[in-house]
Amino acid sequence: RLKGNKLKAYNNLMKEESRVLVIGDPHEPFCKNNYRKFCKETYNKYNCNVVVIIGDIIDNHYGSYHETDSDGMGGKDELEFAISKISGWYKDFPEAYVTLGNHDRIIIRKAQTSNIPSKWIREFSEVLETPNWKFVTDVYIDGVRYVHGDKSGKPRTAAKRDMVSTVSGHYHTDMYVEWFFGKTRAIFAMAVGCGIDSSSYAMGYMQGGKKEAIGCGVIVGGHTAFNVKMEL
Repeated sequence: RLKGNKLKAYNNLMKEESRVLVIGDPHEPFCKNNYRKFCKETYNKYNCNVVVIIGDIIDNHYGSYHETDSDGMGGKDELEFAISKISGWYKDFPEAYVTLGNHDRIIIRKAQTSNIPSKWIREFSEVLETPNWKFVTDVYIDGVRYVHGDKSGKPRTAAKRDMVSTVSGHYHTDMYVEWFFGKTRAIFAMAVGCGIDSSSYAMGYMQGGKKEAIGCGVIVGGHTAFNVKMEL
């Protein structure tokens, strides 16, 4: 039988409160090998019961507004490859929130540029074959805001500006938790890291620059937040 500190630790893990696993930008099909396995292990280790994928679940390199690799996959092949990779995420995490990132929105922006009415556009969950995932701009859990970050800014900036605890991705080289203390409450900012494979051609813009931060985050009950780095 468990007793002492081991019993306290067990009771803490089994306490009925939200335990959110936050998955950094995967950018499928250009995600780092074993990142999904690492996220699943983290989910199990900390007995998580809610999953938020912080955005850019898909890279859409072929449709980028920036220069694309002329030797890269065409649109159909890249999309089919991404869907096959995302199916693994969906198998491991059949219920999840996905906050829409700038790469996720590329095709919608292309349609708007072409003046195509939104009624012609299929839902993300239909295209990516993930019917139970909830694709959202942002989501609040226990008063904590989860948002991709390309529009809201870095989490430490957004948290102080909006006075709400904020978790973001988008900035591939950032991973931290920072607290801010007021007279009546404290809020935190989390940069969750990412899961990208920076050696892939789609991440050519990062090569030779700062090292990406590979990891994920866990938030317990809205009151405790920590990063978990992936061993490389």
